[in-house]
This record gives sequence, structure tokens and C-alpha cells, in this order.
Amino acid sequence: MPNPLFDALFGRHVGKDTPFLLLPTGQIISHGGFLKVAARYANVFEELGLAPGDRVAVQVEKSPDALALYAACVQGGLVFLPLNTAYMPSEVDYFIGNSGARLLICDPEKSGGLQAFADKAGAQLQTMGPTGKGSLRDRAEQQTDAVATVDRSGDDLAAFLYTSGTTGRSKGAMLSQNNLLSNAQVLTDHWGFTSKDVLLHALPIFHTHGLFVACNVMLLAGGPMIWMPKLDVDQLVRFMPKATALMGVPTYYTRLLDNPDFTRDLAKDMRLFISGSAPLLAETHRSFEDRIGHRILERYGMTETNMNTSNPLDGARRAGTVGMPLPGVELKICDPDNGEELSQGEIGVIEVRGPNVFQGYWQMPDKTAAELREDGFFITGDLGLIDDQGYVQIVGRGKDLIISGGYNIYPKEVETVLDDQPGVLESAVIGVAHGDLGEAPVGVVVPVSGATLDLDAISGTLKAQLARFKCPRKLVVVDALPRNTMGKVQKNILRETYGKVFAG
Repeated sequence: MPNPLFDALFGRHVGKDTPFLLLPTGQIISHGGFLKVAARYANVFEELGLAPGDRVAVQVEKSPDALALYAACVQGGLVFLPLNTAYMPSEVDYFIGNSGARLLICDPEKSGGLQAFADKAGAQLQTMGPTGKGSLRDRAEQQTDAVATVDRSGDDLAAFLYTSGTTGRSKGAMLSQNNLLSNAQVLTDHWGFTSKDVLLHALPIFHTHGLFVACNVMLLAGGPMIWMPKLDVDQLVRFMPKATALMGVPTYYTRLLDNPDFTRDLAKDMRLFISGSAPLLAETHRSFEDRIGHRILERYGMTETNMNTSNPLDGARRAGTVGMPLPGVELKICDPDNGEELSQGEIGVIEVRGPNVFQGYWQMPDKTAAELREDGFFITGDLGLIDDQGYVQIVGRGKDLIISGGYNIYPKEVETVLDDQPGVLESAVIGVAHGDLGEAPVGVVVPVSGATLDLDAISGTLKAQLARFKCPRKLVVVDALPRNTMGKVQKNILRETYGKVFAG
């Protein structure tokens, strides 16, 4: 039966003993062995009564088994919904309720706190630990690795990825098989990946970068991945002589530069370093090239579109730019007020169109209509320009989105929690330049008249209610927030005032 995404990424490797996942322990998992595990999970999903189109929410640590869940969902025609492992139970509650997930897979240690939310949403709950062990694997071990691949079309949904909304309410971006496959095919060719490549994979697999860029590209190319559970710079250095490529966020590269063992000789067999998910400082770009002789290839993408632009594999990789539109992707700079296309060099909102652009936001037709034009162009909300050489430069974000260490943070969500704290009248959360994370959130709070704020207690409450990466790295108390004549908080002034709080 045809299933475009499974056939292209996974089906072509069935029965092959070629290496796929190289674990830090020395264990090697072949393509064929990996797919046998995935098939068993696909059979479990069928046994649990899941049908094509059903959503499977997954909040588990990175492991070979966790990746096999993605393959199993594609094989069974299910919609894969990966969730950040840092999300708190109250956040997971929203995702499974909004998505209508039929199954939630979580760490055994979190099952007690999530069972009630799963029950409320009408979802079954299964567990998978950091090594893959749990109730789901117990079921899988009783299954056969023979499974029929479900017939799907390229227009059928393959995944949901939740992204921040303008009111703090997350939106489920619906990605089809064609969205994922077309982008993977373009990137594999554009970046020159082949079966001879070995990718250092230290990214998480709950977002586009680590899952739909890194994994899909390597599955198409046929080469192996050195499968690291998380970012560990010492391990990056240890395994780099065995690799040819690295995909990371800017934090990976700043930390490599801080490691004295990261040398030109160590990286002599590396073919390509790719950076994305957050702006790469031009200083980092230059320091990296001075250190090992490689120019980092920076690209630009987002949850709703996968990758849109890339600096060239062969040609000038220009610091401060994200390159040119990928083949098949149209990009234009538009006036944010009337949507008219602007001239070269003018700053406006970036809009993109192509087979990579998502299908809309789950159960949010008004939001979809507001951001996805009838002609197929998606209004990204990012501000940019196209320079005189055709390179795209990102100059800001029209929605005040903060990207810290590659993770998206929408200020409104954090502000809502801050405003509920004892003694807090109001707050504003801004992104401030941070040498390691690219930018980090800072909370600016105004106390109720006469109140003395306990900042340590407020920080503790934030950490209990929000994923750790969303919590402000610093809280600042002020008498009042700056406002314009219309009463809108002027966050640009706050960013100027506190722009150097992390300096040094």
C-alpha cells in the first residue's frame, strides 16, 4: 500500500543491516533492526484500537525507542504529536485536550501526575522511560515485527507541532506527509547529504529541528546518526572524529568554542556545521571560522513551515544572513499593514509559500485565516529584508517571540503567571541577548502600591508552573512600565534598558 512518507524514509531500509543509530555505549542499531522495533509499536497501537488519523501525544526522553514511535505512527497512519519533556502536567493537559489525542505516552515517573488529565481527555496512557522501558515496550515485546503499512496520501496529516499563540494559547500546526517529505528531499540535496555522512545528533526530538530536519534528512540519505541523549559538549568533542556533520542551535557552537579540545585537527573530517532555531551572532560565526576553518551554514525555518531558506553549501555563507529561499519555496517581504510586497532592501514581514507550508492550525479556523493567505502565502510574523545579493536577513520578530537556546517562549504565557503572584500589579517579559542561549527571558514586574515582592518565591512558583526554559533568568522590579500614548507597553524601551543584564 502507498504511504509516501513511510515508503521514502523508512520502508526503503526494511531488512537492511546498515548502521543507523550509533549509541555512546558502543551499541549499533541497524536500519532493519530499528524498523522491527517500530513495527512492534505499530502493532501495539492497532491493538489499543487506534485508527488512521488519531493523534498520539508523546512526552518521553530521547532514545532509540522514542524515535521508533515516530516511525510507528507514520506506518500506522497516526498523527505524531511530540511534546517538550520540560512541559509541566498542566501544560500537557492542554495539549492532549486540544488535540483530542487518543493515546498519551509519558515517562513512568510522570504517569501519576498525568493519568487524571489523560482520563479527562479520554486518552489511554502508556509509559516509556529514558531507555525505552515501560508499559508500552512490555506490550511491544509480545508483538510480531510483521505489520501492514497503512495506505495514506501525501495530503494526510502526519504530525502536530504546538507553537505559541498571540494570547499565550498554543496552536497546533498541522503538518502533512507532503510537508515533511518535500522539505526533507530538498534539504538532503541542498546540503549534499549521502549515505557516507555520519551526523552528530545531540538535538531533542520533540521539535522540527531535531526530528523533521535531522532525522528525516539522514533517513533519506541512508547514513547513520551518532545518537546522543542530550547536548554534552565533551561527548560532541569525543565523537566528532567519527562524524561528518553537526546540526545544532547557536548554543552548541558557543559551547564548542569554550572547549579547549575543540581544535582544527579534531574537526578535520567534518564536512558541514549547520545552525538554526535561533539567530547566530556574527561574532560566533567569525570566531568559529578562525578556530577551525569552517564557516557555519545558517538557515531559517519555523514550526509551521519546516525550513524556508539556507545559506549555500557551495558559495558564500554570509554571517548575519540566513541565505536564500530553498528550491520550491517562494519568499517575499511585505508591508505589515497592507500586505503589499516591498522593494529589495526594505524591512517588512516575511511571507513564504511552498510545499513545506503547513495545513493550518488545529481547530482554529480564524487564526488559520489570519496567518495563511488564500493564495498559500504564510505570514511568518518575522521581520526581515532581502539584500542586494538575494540573501535574507532576519531583523526581528513582530510578535515579541523569544527564542532561547532554540526553544520558543511567548511572553504572554509567562506574564499571565507573573501577574497572578502576590503583590504583583503587572509585568512584562522580554528577550535579552545572552551569550550562551542567544537570548534569555527577563521579567520586569511592577508591585502593588506598598507591596514588597519576594522574588525568590515568585521564581519558585514560576518553576513549578512552567517549563524551566520559559522561566525568566532574571526578575527586575520597577515602579511602572513604559507606555506609549495608546497605553501599550513599550517593550523596545525595556529591551534597550535591560539589554546588557547578561553581559559578561
